[in-house]
Amino acid sequence: MEIGFYPGCSLNGTSSEYAQSTLALAKAFGVTPVEVSDWNCCGATAAHNLNHELAAALPARVLALAQQQGFSEILVPCAACYNRLSVTQHTLSGNEALQSDISEALQMPLSGNLRILNVMQFIEKYIAKEIPQKIVKPLTRKVACYYGCLLVRPHDVLQFDRTEDPQSMDTLMAAIGATPIDWGYKTECCGAGFSVSRTDVVAKLSGKIVQDAVERGAEAIIVACPMCQSNLDMRRPHIDSYLKMKTTIPVMYVTQAIGLAVGLSRKELGLEKLFVTAKHVA
Repeated sequence: MEIGFYPGCSLNGTSSEYAQSTLALAKAFGVTPVEVSDWNCCGATAAHNLNHELAAALPARVLALAQQQGFSEILVPCAACYNRLSVTQHTLSGNEALQSDISEALQMPLSGNLRILNVMQFIEKYIAKEIPQKIVKPLTRKVACYYGCLLVRPHDVLQFDRTEDPQSMDTLMAAIGATPIDWGYKTECCGAGFSVSRTDVVAKLSGKIVQDAVERGAEAIIVACPMCQSNLDMRRPHIDSYLKMKTTIPVMYVTQAIGLAVGLSRKELGLEKLFVTAKHVA
């Protein structure tokens, strides 16, 4: 079975292991994500602060291309991309004048018929039911499921999970044998795009997330956002400096965690690309 696939910029670069593990997991369950041809950046976290029309046009073009290429659904693993595409689709559906202007600028028809799936929705729809039968090695670890800011907000638009205490990732981790901890930082901000311009802010915000996970006994932090993973993993030296302690808890993508449980190799899942090793987890 085929489904549209929008990797976005991060999965083609700094978070290639996310794309790698997502595609490997999909293949293991008989699903073939097909990349949208000629896709462009969605505008990520900056465009909507600078130019409203451009911020709508960038993701709108991706949606138009996906529909033009015959997809009825599109998998968008990156939480920021998922947020931008979903919010844009919602905005255009409620603003005929803007939709007309964007369509004219792109020289492409626009409609709101495309279903946009984040990685959790994709797993729940196409993979979750088969997970129990495919488990080879249960991930018998305590994990902190970290959703970040963009995966569940704004709720009125995304209509996905609970805003303050989401459960979808927790449910998936329990299904592979892990024990999700009860903690207070599930949807707190990691610092997002301040990773380069204000690393000190990222160290403070991400540091609190890491510290709480460690103090509650988690052995891994599970994520579904490239920016969250990057800040919690790559910025670990800055986090440790802020916390004044050495932390070794790894930050894994949900696709990597499930992939391990169903017998995919560490190489297939790109686990060697993590800055903080996950060798002790599985």
